[in-house]
Amino acid sequence: MNKIPVILIYDVGKTNKKILLFDERYNIVHEESKPLPEIKDEDGFSCEDVNALTDWIKNSFASFVSDERFEIKAVNFSAYGASFVYLNENGKIFLPLYNYLKPHSTVLQKKFYNDYGGENLIARQTASPVLGSLNSGMQLYRLKYEKPEAFAKIKYALHLPQYLSYLLCGTVCSDITSIGCHTALWDFEKNEYHKWVKQEGIEEKFPPIKNPGAIAGYTRSGIPAGTGLHDSSAALIPYLASFTEPFILLSTGTWSISLNPFNHSQLSGDELKQDCLCYLSYEGKPIKASRLFAGYEHEQQAKRLAQYFNTPVDQYKNVNTDFELIKKMRSSIKNGPRAFVDQFKFGKRSLSEFNIYKEAYHQLMADIIEQQVISTNLVLKGTPVTRIYVDGGFSGNPVYMHLLTNAFAGIEVYAASTPQASALGAALAIHSHWNSNELPANLIALKLYSAVQETH
Repeated sequence: MNKIPVILIYDVGKTNKKILLFDERYNIVHEESKPLPEIKDEDGFSCEDVNALTDWIKNSFASFVSDERFEIKAVNFSAYGASFVYLNENGKIFLPLYNYLKPHSTVLQKKFYNDYGGENLIARQTASPVLGSLNSGMQLYRLKYEKPEAFAKIKYALHLPQYLSYLLCGTVCSDITSIGCHTALWDFEKNEYHKWVKQEGIEEKFPPIKNPGAIAGYTRSGIPAGTGLHDSSAALIPYLASFTEPFILLSTGTWSISLNPFNHSQLSGDELKQDCLCYLSYEGKPIKASRLFAGYEHEQQAKRLAQYFNTPVDQYKNVNTDFELIKKMRSSIKNGPRAFVDQFKFGKRSLSEFNIYKEAYHQLMADIIEQQVISTNLVLKGTPVTRIYVDGGFSGNPVYMHLLTNAFAGIEVYAASTPQASALGAALAIHSHWNSNELPANLIALKLYSAVQETH
């Protein structure tokens, strides 16, 4: 039996860790997932079990290298950001992989921003809203002042994707997609580490930056290994590879993230206050993005609806689009330049005002879309965008898609289907190092939605 030439991708999320094998046409030929229970750090806060993750990566890789069905031509990684793995001078882990949701010291945070010019200045220069531990640079700052002995022992601080690469090829490197993602580490104006990173002795903890399209090194079996990428930046790669017309990618899940690769303007104070930030693409270009906690809101309100109407929690999956309700509700959706991202309205509504589940659910989606439009407009304005591609959970929700389409008159709105976009992006990033074929034209399946027309 001939072995299938494949690239092996590790896609490491907070809850699920996945292995995917893509063939030379970027079809998924094997997929599996592995949930890993969290453990506690020294303060009792939940965190990733980095040792269990390490064992899983090493053991599964060895298994696939010896698998008679596949010829592993390359390996790469996509993983969640804002998380560091700390290595000592012997290349061993000696600290927990701290959770980016762990509360940051308010005293230290105040000292930091006072020392370096204030929250507004630092946020603007680093394109990073003030997010505590979600600004991964602040995790190192905390270690320096709260655990100075441990900080002194850090030889290398590797963002999680680069640690995964190091595990298999033994090469330490940094990557611009991980550095340039709300870390407060990178000065977007000067295109280098921010001065505070240098002054606090943190830059020396970072290995050299490698191009995300390069090979970090080779495994013991001689297989080229990529540097690894931040998952949000990786998810954009299939779209950049497939489309040249200006577009926004609206990536929906727990967070709905609007990514505009064609907006390079500097973040304003208002945009930063409304949770805008910049990512650095795998090409090193700034990508303005806005975030909305829409998937979480949908999940919570779906539970509330199910309890009130005595239905299954996923009853919304059976709701057909009511175009008369769409017409009725779309007039309440703000699409003006002065609208401000605010709280979702539906949680404050009394469910007694709705006669049936379908009516209440359409109102929930209209309230979510009202905030989504405001959020997306933050990165849309002033750019020549002609298309919005929606991927993730909401792309399969016709009520959401029709309301969104009606809110953006003059822009084509598509539901995009890209199986495992982050993993696919990580595979595409090192295409030239393992695959001699041209990129296929059908990486992304699209469905165009039409606006609901008024009837007279």
